Parts: sequence; structure tokens; C-alpha cells
Amino acid sequence: MTSPRPQGELTVERMCVLAGVNRAGYYRHWKVSAPRQEETAVRDTIQRVALANRRYGYRRIAAQLRRDGLVANHKRVLRLMRRDNLLCLRKRPFVPVTTDSRHAWRVVPNLARGLVPTDLDQLWVADITYVRLAEEFAFLAVLLDAFSRRVIGWALDMHLRASLATTALKMAIEARRPAPDSLIHHSDRGVQYACAEYTVLLEAHGIQPSMSRVGNPYDNAKAESFMKTLKQEEVDGRDYRDLSQAREAISAFIEDVYNRRRLHSALAYRPPAEFEANLPQSAATVSSAPAISCERGARP
Repeated sequence: MTSPRPQGELTVERMCVLAGVNRAGYYRHWKVSAPRQEETAVRDTIQRVALANRRYGYRRIAAQLRRDGLVANHKRVLRLMRRDNLLCLRKRPFVPVTTDSRHAWRVVPNLARGLVPTDLDQLWVADITYVRLAEEFAFLAVLLDAFSRRVIGWALDMHLRASLATTALKMAIEARRPAPDSLIHHSDRGVQYACAEYTVLLEAHGIQPSMSRVGNPYDNAKAESFMKTLKQEEVDGRDYRDLSQAREAISAFIEDVYNRRRLHSALAYRPPAEFEANLPQSAATVSSAPAISCERGARP
């Protein structure tokens, strides 16, 4: 016989009476079965996230679970990933030399040291790395906005001439259109960034150049961090047939994965595009020149 009372008004005691079961037995069954069901659901979700993002570590997966409405401590995620053999195994990539700082061009001071950007287009960071193809090497130049970590310009080609770097810079300028005299461009001392072709382009758009100290990779850590992510999550283990295939795959990684979906710990585990979209609108209208000018006294 069905009770006329709404289900939400039934107590556990009343439901046990209606079902003809002992209340103590119900609780014993619940304590055994409910935790197993909950852990099975958590493990299933972790496996789905790990398979969709094969290079995510346990902290990013825990952050993704929180974004999906499932609360799980990162230590628990680590334990479950270890049990299910889902932890990433990464090897150190071989990094050939892509920077030639032995040139006669002018080396500018380090203006980015100690500078903490407070808005977009205050500090851009640039770097160049290699990409291995089936039978040769290609080279990738990138520019990132240091505030949002978003890749705003990039170029991939078979050479290390200045045009590689200027192509990436032109893409960034076209995408962001920074206000003159409001932006610092930071790079290493490589000839691609010190030559006239590049510095003239910076000057034409009112962008102040800055260069790292000798042998100090920490001065350009944000760009170095992106290159490491690119190698670990896209390039390593891939067999690019030719330059065209590499361009297509790297473009998809940068635009669809890194900028729009990958969670960044420095952005409270949000993708750069989402981080930029949620910035207060007033921030874009406030001039950033005073914040930058107060740091320009810093010396390399």
C-alpha cells in the first residue's frame, strides 16, 4: 500500500516501517554501500578528466573537479590517480640552443625585473624554441601577455631569421593594438630581438624593449613556462610529418587548448581567455603608464 504523504516528508524511521526493514540494518547497509558508490563516482570522473587532458597533474584535475561541482581534496585525487595508474610520466626534453647573443646590436636594460603587471598589455614576454619534425627542425616564436598568460602572437618556420620573431610580433600587435608608450616588451638578448628589423617595429608602435640579464632564465620565466608546457603537453611524443602539419597541430593547441581550456595555477585555475573575459571592464580604461613608469628605474 502506498503512503499518501509526499516522499519528502517521510522520515527514515517511517520509510523503514513501510519497507518492513530494521532501521539499524538500514544504517549498516548505508555505511557500507554509500561510500563505495561515492568513491566509484569520483574515480569515474577523474578518469574522464585525465583521459580528456592527458598531461594534467593531480592538482589541475582536482581544480577541474571543483569547476564541475565535485569537491575532492587534491591528496585524495592523487591517491585515486595513483591507484588507477593515471599519473603523468614526464621526461626532460632536449633543448638545443636557439639564442645567439653574440652580436653587435644594442642590448637594452632589463625593465621587467620586479615589475608586477596589474592589467593587460603592460608587459609582453617573448621567446623562441625548436620543434622537431620527421626529418628536420622547425622553430617557434611566441609572445605572451604576462598578466593573463595568454599567447597573443606566434610564428612557426624552418629558419631563425628576424622575420620569424617579427611575424609573431605583428600578430600580437594586430590582436591587441596596445596604446603607445604603455607597454614593455621583454625577451632574451638574442639577435632576432636586438636587430634593427625588430626594434624598429617596436619603436613604430611605441613599445619599450627590455632584455634579460646574461645567463638568467628566471628573468623570462613566464615565456619559459609556456615553452615547457608546449613541449610536455603537445610536442613530446608527436610525430609531425612536415611544417604544415606542425603548424596545424600547434595552432590548435595554442588557440583551443592553452588559451581557452587549460587551467593555469597562476590564474586561480582558470584558462587565460576566461580570465581576460572576467576582468572588470573599468580595468581596460585605466591607463597603465604610471604603474610601469615607477618600475623603470630598476636596473638589470
